[in-house]
Amino acid sequence: MRRLILPAILLFLAAACTPSRVPPAPTAEHYLQEGESYFDKGLYKEAIASWEKVRESYYSPELNSLAEMKIAEAHYLAEEYVESAAAYEDFLKAHPNHERTPQILYLLGMSYFNQMLSADRDQTATRNALVTFQSLAKRFPESPRAREVAPFIERCKNRLADHELYVGNFYLRTEHYEAAIHRFKGIFTLFPDFRHRDRAYFLLGKAYLDSGQREKAAEAFKALQQEFPDSEDIDEAHQLMDNLD
Repeated sequence: MRRLILPAILLFLAAACTPSRVPPAPTAEHYLQEGESYFDKGLYKEAIASWEKVRESYYSPELNSLAEMKIAEAHYLAEEYVESAAAYEDFLKAHPNHERTPQILYLLGMSYFNQMLSADRDQTATRNALVTFQSLAKRFPESPRAREVAPFIERCKNRLADHELYVGNFYLRTEHYEAAIHRFKGIFTLFPDFRHRDRAYFLLGKAYLDSGQREKAAEAFKALQQEFPDSEDIDEAHQLMDNLD
């Protein structure tokens, strides 16, 4: 029995004295693939966490830029548009001449576009979206993405014009006529293709009329009649013009 116990004790002591082997730390490529796996499953938060580790590794500029793009895309698909816009902005600052700049500009513009608020609220996101889409169209006119942004540019402009119409109407109701006139006139200068230009003409005429500028009011109402004879505001405009005679 002693012959069996003594070798066992010696074997145990030898194992205890042997230094344990530490497994190697995961590589940047490992975290990149891990993030891809999460991403494919729609686990965007987990994917972002993995790709953040790629960035923290500073393995290579190429891998870092790839991780940065993927992080931004994951935020975008998760509908975290504030975060995706910030990530795309940072990417463009760090890589101004990247080969995928047209795609990045498109997704940046869409990140802002998806943050747009109604016409009666702040329009910062709308302006950012418009500037981004216009930059894409100007810098990369041959890109397929540049051709795709045309309707979004139009929608941004209409939203901004709607906002000007809303603000001008507020000034009109509160009897700040010069401020109202300034807003309404600005619509024709800044947004000549505005879909509700007939309404802008009508409200401009009212603002002129209420401020005592009868001749200018008549000009605005006549422009409405000539350009938009089927407008819903025509009948009321006619009544107001009859009162001018």
